[in-house]
Amino acid sequence: MQNLINDTPTPKKNYDFVDAIRAIAMMAIVMEHSIYFSESVYHPSNPVHYYIYATMFQFTKFGTINFFLLAGFLIGEKFTDYSPLQYLKRRIENTVKPWIFWSLFYLVLHIIAAIIVVYRFNKGVFDQDFTDKIADQTKTIYLYTNYWFIPNFLCCITILLIFKKYLYSYWLGFVLLVFSLIYSVNIYYTWIEPEHTTAILGFVFFLWLGAQFNQNFTSINNWISKTSVYIWLGLMIITLFLAVKEGLLLRQNHSIDAYNSLRVTNILYSVTVFFLLLKIKNFEFINFLKPRETTYGIYLIHYIIVDSVLSEIFRPLKFNVTPLPLAELIAYQLLRFVLVYGITFGLVKILNHTKLKWTIGR
Repeated sequence: MQNLINDTPTPKKNYDFVDAIRAIAMMAIVMEHSIYFSESVYHPSNPVHYYIYATMFQFTKFGTINFFLLAGFLIGEKFTDYSPLQYLKRRIENTVKPWIFWSLFYLVLHIIAAIIVVYRFNKGVFDQDFTDKIADQTKTIYLYTNYWFIPNFLCCITILLIFKKYLYSYWLGFVLLVFSLIYSVNIYYTWIEPEHTTAILGFVFFLWLGAQFNQNFTSINNWISKTSVYIWLGLMIITLFLAVKEGLLLRQNHSIDAYNSLRVTNILYSVTVFFLLLKIKNFEFINFLKPRETTYGIYLIHYIIVDSVLSEIFRPLKFNVTPLPLAELIAYQLLRFVLVYGITFGLVKILNHTKLKWTIGR
């Protein structure tokens, strides 16, 4: 079998902590999507209330970058044990088929809803508005919901495969960092589409950085073991504060994506959280969740629960979050997260014991 880095297959190592951190990162992503309210839905008159809301939302924003770091952490060994085509084929088989199934399922739900609207309010006439609505919804699903991740991720992997000979080159890392920082600056100037979900070259650096962490894991692990967890907690609080401030500044400037994952402050926050989790490393409670079996399925399904199930649960209550006291707002956000994660986790566990197991991948 052709190796990409050397001629000796890499011995299998115990990286259980990777599964644990990946599960925590997925919890953060689910929470991010569950507790988010648009400006039209939540617009408190008290700025302190919005600041608390922004802090809770920002707290969850480490998930995406951590996913790329973890994928990069494992990628060096995979590049060693598989040829480029073999590796890419494995990734496609394990991830793309389930992704196609659930993204199309989500799209079909919207098409059905649109058809119902046509028969109820447009006398069954399918006009240009119907076509435009479906086209817009398709664009939204594949560019602006959680389903943006897999195409972007595969593009990032393909780029690293193209430059596989330079995987451990700091020059390659520098070039990739420049691309990420261009996206960071673009959030302010919008030379191109500013949303991080369309940043094709914005996340390759974090795959590369994860590979460097793996390559130097022994020395990094020894270094982290000598540091205090309180140092990392302090750094997390500082970077969280800075990221909230930048998000509020961008919001004040009417940014399209004020809490973009590629903000410089969020990059620093996400990497800090990664090191904090690496420092703690042992997360016994995560074993119950069986992250290797459930994490990808939770990624695929949770947004459908947020958009199609959660909204229906609370719609009859005609809930208005803006006037809620702060304690009730936080409780409501946490309830939304628990419902979404719990329902999604339950569905994934059920699917894992059926013939539809292939739809949740690994």
